[in-house]
Formats: sequence, C-alpha cells, structure tokens
Amino acid sequence: MTIVFGGIGATFLWRHFLTHFREVDYVVIGEGEYTFLNLIKYLDSDRPQAIETIKGIAFRHGGRAIRTRETEAIGCLDDLPVPAKYFSYQHLSLTRGCAGKCNFCGSPRFWGNKVRFHSVGYFVDQIEHLYRKGSRFFYFSDDTFTVNQKRVVDICKKIIEKELDITWSAISRVDYVNAEILYWMRKAGCIQISYGVESGSEKIRNFLQKKITTAKIRKAFALTQSYGIMARAYFIYGCPQESRQTIDETIALIEDIKPLSAIFYILDIFPGTGLYEDFKHRLGVSDDIWLNRAEDIMYFETDPNLTREMILDFGQKLRSAFYERLTGFTEALQLIDRKDLYPLHADFYSRLAMTFDHGDYSRIDAIKHKENITEKLYRRSLTYYPNARAYLGLGILNQKRGAYREAGRILSQGLSQFPGDPQLNIGMGVSLMNLGEYEQALSRFLGFQEEKEAVQFAAECYKALMIEDPNVA
Repeated sequence: MTIVFGGIGATFLWRHFLTHFREVDYVVIGEGEYTFLNLIKYLDSDRPQAIETIKGIAFRHGGRAIRTRETEAIGCLDDLPVPAKYFSYQHLSLTRGCAGKCNFCGSPRFWGNKVRFHSVGYFVDQIEHLYRKGSRFFYFSDDTFTVNQKRVVDICKKIIEKELDITWSAISRVDYVNAEILYWMRKAGCIQISYGVESGSEKIRNFLQKKITTAKIRKAFALTQSYGIMARAYFIYGCPQESRQTIDETIALIEDIKPLSAIFYILDIFPGTGLYEDFKHRLGVSDDIWLNRAEDIMYFETDPNLTREMILDFGQKLRSAFYERLTGFTEALQLIDRKDLYPLHADFYSRLAMTFDHGDYSRIDAIKHKENITEKLYRRSLTYYPNARAYLGLGILNQKRGAYREAGRILSQGLSQFPGDPQLNIGMGVSLMNLGEYEQALSRFLGFQEEKEAVQFAAECYKALMIEDPNVA
C-alpha cells in the first residue's frame, strides 16, 4: 500500500514526515489536484519517466527526503471538475488565497500572494447541483468571501434569479464589506458573516499584522447587523503583551460592536505561519518539536510573561463578559427600514429567538432571562412580516407555561397565514390535546402522518378517546 500525505500541514512539514515516519511514501506539496493526479498516473503506469519530473511532490531517495520543483498555481480554477456532480457537501469556496497577511495564518504561504477566483457561473452551478440533491444550507468557506464585490453581487443576483431558496454563512474581513454587498448577500440568503476581530487592543492587532482599525470594525458590525445578518466575531487571546488591560480593551470593543455571536481562541502557533518561524528562531528548535506528539503549540507556553492560570482567567473573563451582555445586544438591534427586506427581517429575528429558545444559547447558564428575550424576539419578528417560526415559537412558549388557550390563539393566527405548515398544525394539536379536545387534535395530526411526532401524538389521542368511549374504533 502506498501512503500519500497532502494539505497544509504536510506542505510545511514534508521533510519532517518523510524523515521520521516510514509509513509516509509521498507528500503532495501545496495545491494538489493536478499534482496528485500526475502522481497517481505515475504509480499506475510502467513508470517510464523519472519520479523527479513530477512537480510539487516530496519523497525519499537514498534514505533522504527530497522534493521536486514547485508546481505552478492553477491559472483557471474553472478548469477543475465540478465536484457537486459526484458528491454531496455543504462547504464551498469561491476563491483560493486571502488579501490579508496575518502572521498567525498559513493561508498566505500555502496559496500564494494572489487571490484566484472561480467564475460566477461555476460557483452558482455548484450550488444548484447541491440544491437539486436536497441541500438548503451552505458554508462559504473562503478566507475572505467578499474580496471581489462585483463577483459576489453577481453571484447573489444569480442565486435569486434561479430561485435557489437557500441560506448560507460566509467569512470576511471588516474592510471588505459595504451596504451594497450586504444588501445583495441578505437577499440571496446569507444569515451570518464571521469577521476576524482578534483583539480590542490595536497594539496586539498590529503585532498579528491584522491591519484593521477599530473604526472599520465598528462600522462593519453595525452595517452587517442592520441588514439582518448575524455578525460573528472571532477573538484571539493569549497573544504577546496580553494583559488584564488588553483583555479589558477587548471587552470594551465587544460592548461597542455588540456581536451576536463570538468565538474565543487561544493563540496557537501553526507551521507555515510567521509566528511559527519566529517561535523556532526564539527557542532554537526545529520541526522535530512535533515528535513530542503535541496536538498544538500555544503561544503562551513559549512566553515567560504568560502563565496557564492567566490564560484561563482571560478566557473566562472574555466569555463571561460576552454572555452577560448578549441579551442587551439583541435589545439594541436596529434594522434598516427597507420594505423589501421586511420578510427577511422577520426571518432574522425568529432565527435569533430560536438560538435562545432551543439552540446553542439555550444551554448556556451565564445568559440570563432567556425566556423573556426569546419572546421579545419572536414578537419583534412578527412586527415585520408573518413568520411561521415566530408563531410556532410563541405558541410553544405559552404551552411551556401551561397557557394552552393563548398558545392555541397564537398558533391559529399562524395557521391563517401558513395553513399547510406541519409544525404549526402539530403545535395546534398539542394545545388541543391539553385542553381535552382530542378529536380536533387528532384531525390535526392525521393530516401529517409523514411526521413521526404527529404519529406519536395521534396514538395518544386514540388512547385518550378509547378511555373516554370504549366503543371508539
């Protein structure tokens, strides 16, 4: 059996793998589609050519790890097959490469200094193939999806034109969004954009070579959420010169930009990054550090001014600060007043309510008054446009309180707008059951026998009716 490694880790640690792990026969370095294909053709042939003629690989020769010439970047990404014709997946990329040069990220060295693009047609064709297979939610996983505004707007318009009823999330930078691109992204189904903020300290952001200002961060978050797109912030802590003061600066920035989602990472040192080269130079180590079987190398472990206790304290402080303020952030939301966006504003508020109701935030004890904020968000949704999720959410909230008549009233309003909605009908049936109106409840459930939940409730209704009247068949 021949074992071939590839990807970002193998690209930067090819010599290490081939030197220390006899199991690895070949390493594909960098962009791998054509290189791997050429290697497979070579291995599957009578091998008339020398292995050294294949660009972009590394292997052992005479017991020594060597590599061939670097392969050229793929000039036209559309020359690649559309994988959606053969596979089902949710992660898609429009681009390869990033406009940023952050020193904690391996993307610049892996992909090169130039951002390359698929065409609008290729990208949307991929979505359409997956849509026809039943996919409705996607992650656009580019380092910076919005780096080319015109291309993104054209993609959004094409999604709308083809009536692809999808939702999706993307990753961007705060200096690559504006009102026009956010408008079209929302119209085409975007529900979340993640931004790398990293720190509230400009000193730390400068060290990380992030090259974004507080003013741009503030503007991007306000604008994104005004269009009914959840703005998620990535933060990194445990950086050089991190202190309680810089953590307080990050908390102050969180209070300012009011993200609706936040992810906090400890600064890791990865091969292929500027931080990794600095780490090897500072400590006088080589790639053999990975022989220790470490899962990762955290920066604070290499800095005598930072301790594990400090890092744990910083992380706890950041997360607590975010969760304690989160409900206030939802109260402060101000959506842009465009009537064509009203249905999407209703969708935005009901989705946000759902995260507090039974989504990720429902399980976090640090978030207080979840039921109260959930109800407010569902009701705010309905001030914009009828929304099945909001009617259902309010109905279930009242059911949990034992207010079944009020639940029935709200669900009835929802059914007047969405008479064929399975969940609204099942919810109405549950209210009717709890009011002792089993025959009416049963009629709700029998209309949706493809729903497992409806079948279970129908069985309970039959059982109750038989107890009331033994002659019921």
